[in-house]
Amino acid sequence: MRIVSAVVAALLLFSGVASATPSRGVTGKILAQWTVGDRDYVVREITINPGGSTGWHHHDGTLYALVKKGVLTRTESDCTTTFVNRRGDTLIEQPHQVHIGRNLGTSPMVLEVLYVNPAGAPLSRDEPNPGCSFD
Repeated sequence: MRIVSAVVAALLLFSGVASATPSRGVTGKILAQWTVGDRDYVVREITINPGGSTGWHHHDGTLYALVKKGVLTRTESDCTTTFVNRRGDTLIEQPHQVHIGRNLGTSPMVLEVLYVNPAGAPLSRDEPNPGCSFD
């Protein structure tokens, strides 16, 4: 009975997630993490395979990244603002900025990322496609 209750509770809790756009071809590995005061710091390596994407999402805190390999194409929720970041480029994503990251290239793209989030916040939160014609 506890298992059934837990499943029902999980379905109710996550019922709004169905409209989110899932990532595809993305893997991540946490390299380090620590908390100082009311902030969590997480260093993570993210790989997006050719044709892959992060899905639409936002972060509760600020994200700092370095493109270690390949090309990252990021599009904002207005569907027109696009940034192309190549190997060696750094980027900053501000809190609550809805966006998608895609690898439109033919080889894997690798990012090294530092997340600076409010303590206890997830690394990202899924969002629905804001109406863009891709993904």
